[in-house]
Amino acid sequence: MTAMTTAPVAAPAPSTGHRPPAKLRAWATRAPLLPALIFMIVVTQLPFVATLVISFFNWNALYPKARHFAGVDNYREVLTDADLRQSVGTTILLTVSVVLASLILGLALALLLNRKFRGRGIVRTLLIAPFLVVPVAAALLWKHVLFNPEYGLFNGLLHYVGGPQPDWISNTPLIAVEAALVWQWTPFMMLILLAGLQSRDHEQIEAARVDGASDWQIFRHLTLPHLRRYLELGALLGSIYIVQNFDAVFTLTSGGLGTANLPYTVYQTFYQAHENGLASAAGVLVVIGSIIIATFALRVVSSLFREEVSRA
Repeated sequence: MTAMTTAPVAAPAPSTGHRPPAKLRAWATRAPLLPALIFMIVVTQLPFVATLVISFFNWNALYPKARHFAGVDNYREVLTDADLRQSVGTTILLTVSVVLASLILGLALALLLNRKFRGRGIVRTLLIAPFLVVPVAAALLWKHVLFNPEYGLFNGLLHYVGGPQPDWISNTPLIAVEAALVWQWTPFMMLILLAGLQSRDHEQIEAARVDGASDWQIFRHLTLPHLRRYLELGALLGSIYIVQNFDAVFTLTSGGLGTANLPYTVYQTFYQAHENGLASAAGVLVVIGSIIIATFALRVVSSLFREEVSRA
């Protein structure tokens, strides 16, 4: 019997090609994003750094040679000045009222659009339209078409039924600003909440109906807990914008009658009082507040993504 021998398998020849280092490959992957990153840094970060530096100087544009380093005096003045404190309070009141009203109306409209009815697509398009209007144009629309005491739509309707003819902006200035912002931001909240309604587990809802649950019980115990993350997201994103809102206040009231919020006060300090350092300090505080709100918003978005991935 002949013995069988197995020939040894030859080892693969070493590759003669030169493989680039891992760091070089990583940079080659990120290279297409570098122009956008550089543009973003130049447009957003460098002006903010300049604003941060100016905020530590006592710098009046009318007396440029008298500027000097002031440390945190500008920040101390922003936090202790009566007018600036009032603008902070107005900003908080404006933000809370607009966000809450927009969320409530947005939820009602989302519940309506979640039902099937004839012409739902047209109604949805019409309801989204206010959010697509330029903010200044929206404020001008409310000021001249709706609020004007002589030819505005509101007073025209009141005149038709024999009612009074109030000057809406003079009598209720803050409510006038809030109404314009609620009209523009309700569609945004509606879209977020409508997405949340359409992501519900329909089998769970059908099972609840089979067990005899009413519409109110389904909304309270199933729909509302499911929409909690979406409500938080809408509130946080809306707060980021309303805190920085300038267009409606400037266009409707020019910051008068107790409607001056913090962004308008920054504008007034910079362009009218020419206090560059003080305005920069107030602007930095606005940015810090927006970053804090945005951080919570990003956490809510991340949790929503994790929930969707785990559900899939």
